[in-house]
Amino acid sequence: MQLHRYSAPDFDPYGDRAPAATEPGPWSAPTASGPLRARLTIPGSKSLTNRELILAALADAPSLLRRPLHSRDTALMVAALRALGTRIEEVPGDGEFGPDLRITPTSELIGSTSIECGLAGTVMRFIPPLAALALGPVVVDGDEAARRRPMRTTIASLRALGVDVDDAGRGALPFTLHGTGRVTGGEVEVDASASSQFVSGLLLAAPRFERGLTLRHTGRRLPSLPHIEMTVAALAARGVEVASPEPGVWVVAPGPLAGLDVDIEPDLSNAGPFLVAPLLAGGTVTLERWPEATTQVGDELLELLPQFGAAVTRSGGEVTVDGGDGIAGTRSIPGRDLDLAHAGELTPTVAALLAFGESPSTITGVGHLRGHETDRLAALRRDLAGLGGAATELADGIRIDPRPLHGGLWGAFGDHRMATAGAVIGLAVDGVAVDDIATTAKTLPEFPGLWLRMLGREPSTTIPPAI
Repeated sequence: MQLHRYSAPDFDPYGDRAPAATEPGPWSAPTASGPLRARLTIPGSKSLTNRELILAALADAPSLLRRPLHSRDTALMVAALRALGTRIEEVPGDGEFGPDLRITPTSELIGSTSIECGLAGTVMRFIPPLAALALGPVVVDGDEAARRRPMRTTIASLRALGVDVDDAGRGALPFTLHGTGRVTGGEVEVDASASSQFVSGLLLAAPRFERGLTLRHTGRRLPSLPHIEMTVAALAARGVEVASPEPGVWVVAPGPLAGLDVDIEPDLSNAGPFLVAPLLAGGTVTLERWPEATTQVGDELLELLPQFGAAVTRSGGEVTVDGGDGIAGTRSIPGRDLDLAHAGELTPTVAALLAFGESPSTITGVGHLRGHETDRLAALRRDLAGLGGAATELADGIRIDPRPLHGGLWGAFGDHRMATAGAVIGLAVDGVAVDDIATTAKTLPEFPGLWLRMLGREPSTTIPPAI
């Protein structure tokens, strides 16, 4: 059978009008010259956008996503769903970062195709359970770095549900799903210690399994539990019954998913670097459209930052962080011992802040970060050492021993959160250069422009990528 190959185009969020910050070569991280007085809006949540795209593709009626994220990860998800027969159209909306998306599900998911995941964890973990419902083979592959990310749990769980998966024994990308147009479903045990995405991927597709799904996590700990809660909430909004009779067990009843018009919240984890900035530079940063209630882990920054002396206020859908006069004035950053198991994606941002602490700090509960876009713990250790700092990898985290920092090259290692952590360091250290700021296009292509706008230096670029 012939395979028809679909993939997202090379991602260029700015086209011919790319700002200097995204040109090839190191990006000079701007140093704050005075207190901040910034008001910004952050683009939509990647986690919510890609979950809602999956659910819209499985729904029994069209859906509309308002103010979705437009980034490499979401472009890859859109391309994957289109390859499986879903119709996705850009339609005018009121968001400043690109059009809305109207999703019309297909009556039958189409196989005989291939999916490019890039380096997007949500694509490589969410698409296979959905693609198993397609009729015909589906090849799933990604970037070279993606082939090193753990996928054995997804492969083993689909096999346990009766899906024919050919991975040549690798337990990793690439692999081929031989779909029959249906998945029986039933009970499955998974060890999702490496990523909560293994659980979310199965839960998202479970309503379309003939017997639904009873999923039991067998590992010692489950990282990023709020992301599973986000998945459950998104399912419930579309009328899907999800029960959790005991911790680590989820039961999804089979049934239809409603079409839905969804407002996508700003990405609160991507907001992290902007929220910690006042503690270093001084002054205030106000972010608009902050949700009153959310399942996003970035919301926890509002409780975390006061531990470092920031004043945080919420008013009328806005959040303001006041860092006083910052570390250039009288502000000091106390050392802290933090367990971020539930919010591991905040680790690079928080680690950048702790590098300026008055005493050592530890971040624990984040051993699973070794399996992300890069080994984030090793990357933080290497980057801090390169600027004169000191950090030690722990079995389940990292210890940071603050030392005076100097300029130098900060490696992104192909990881968007490592790139933005370098920008945070650069606020207070002259001469820091991030080797690949363009990797922020994975989830926040507007980052360089927004960062400069925060500093009052030039307006942000808000030209969305083509999908």
